[in-house]
Amino acid sequence: MKISRLTLLVLVLFALAAGLTVLASRTLLDPTVALAARWLFLAALTWAAWKRRSLTFWIVISMFIGAEIGNDYPAVAVNLKVLSDIFLRLVKTIIAPLVFATLVVGIAGHADLKQVGRMGVKALVYFEVVTTFALFIGLAAINLTKAGAGIDRTGIAADVEQLQTVEQTTSDIILHIFPENIAKSVANGEVLQVVVFALIFAVGLAMVHQRHRQPMITITESLSEVMFKFTNVVMYFAPIGVGGAIAYTVGKMGFAPLFNAFQLLLTLYAALIVFVLVVLLPVALIARLPVMRIVKAIAEPVSIAFATTSSEAALPRAMEAMESVGVPRRIVAFVMPTGYSFNLDGTTLYLSLAAVFVAQAAGVDLTWGQQLVMVFTLMLTSKGVAGVPRASLVILLATVASFNLPAWPVFIILGIDALMDMARTAVNVAGNCLASAVVARWEGEFIDNYVAPDPVDDLAETDSALVQHSH
Repeated sequence: MKISRLTLLVLVLFALAAGLTVLASRTLLDPTVALAARWLFLAALTWAAWKRRSLTFWIVISMFIGAEIGNDYPAVAVNLKVLSDIFLRLVKTIIAPLVFATLVVGIAGHADLKQVGRMGVKALVYFEVVTTFALFIGLAAINLTKAGAGIDRTGIAADVEQLQTVEQTTSDIILHIFPENIAKSVANGEVLQVVVFALIFAVGLAMVHQRHRQPMITITESLSEVMFKFTNVVMYFAPIGVGGAIAYTVGKMGFAPLFNAFQLLLTLYAALIVFVLVVLLPVALIARLPVMRIVKAIAEPVSIAFATTSSEAALPRAMEAMESVGVPRRIVAFVMPTGYSFNLDGTTLYLSLAAVFVAQAAGVDLTWGQQLVMVFTLMLTSKGVAGVPRASLVILLATVASFNLPAWPVFIILGIDALMDMARTAVNVAGNCLASAVVARWEGEFIDNYVAPDPVDDLAETDSALVQHSH
């Protein structure tokens, strides 16, 4: 394989920067020299990324640059969070109109309500099976590593952050699914409530006469196309937003969390890798899906989710990515937003890890039966709280309290929650992307060998090729 001179230069500068950094860490060299070498390497890497003109590559490079800024200039880095906040705000404006428009067009445009119901049942069955596997893998991993055992409680109370617990009854969980005010649901970012409203609206639209239905379908189809183009424009800001998010995280936390917390972090990452290889990959192979094409397509949304710790930030791009590999838009529009509430594989695995970690840290020996009851409780109570800040930690704190476990181990998890959130959010997005492809194959509508133009480069395209194909 021929290596370009620029690539060779980048590799040489990387080796030089790594070597000088090691020497500087052992006080054998002035740290300023190592700092200059690292920035020279990043400059060469940035030039290589610019030459490639790949948005995914730009995002990866921005993560490296953000980490370096966070490490070298933490005081500056913590102020760069505004860049990621701007990016997240721009993306969140896309979610509600995009989900509403694509669902309405997908359901009312075909007027096959029986097929929609059948697809919903299949999606929920798939979600339940896969998240159960995630739960058991998480339990096995934390019981194997025992990351919470032997934690020193000294000084824990000195840095305790108060979290507001959320007690949810079964009625609250059910009520949270249904919108009381669609404008309020949109403003609060309640994706599931928007989905429910869009589903009922689409069913009602499918039941009216064609004379009334067609104008509304034309409007929503146009809205859908515009929002996808809106996404393409916003995504050019993704590298800057991602870089700011990483810089803030590293600047605030550094690279050296507590030993037990770091052990928990490694346990989570290892368990998520096992889950991807043992569950998601076999599912893709059984469904006869083009694994490499899907991996390539979702690389960008998964990297966005990893860096921003926001599934919402990756949703529009993930929907486009799955369309580009042959999943019909109406299936993508139904399965992926629904999966954001019911198919959070990474979050489910994380909750099973964190719950047992709390018990281990507190010195409480739980039986397998008690562990299962706790994590199933977490699965149920975590539904519909996506709008709550730090939802996973808030629910975890409320649940461990109900099982008479102390709260202080949860505050240890706070220290590395940002790094854990990166991995679990990335797996959430990857799992939902795969779910849409599996349901499409299950419905017999996955388009093999589908070829679509690059949505980022093709900003001038007027209509979606996949929509035209479906007509």
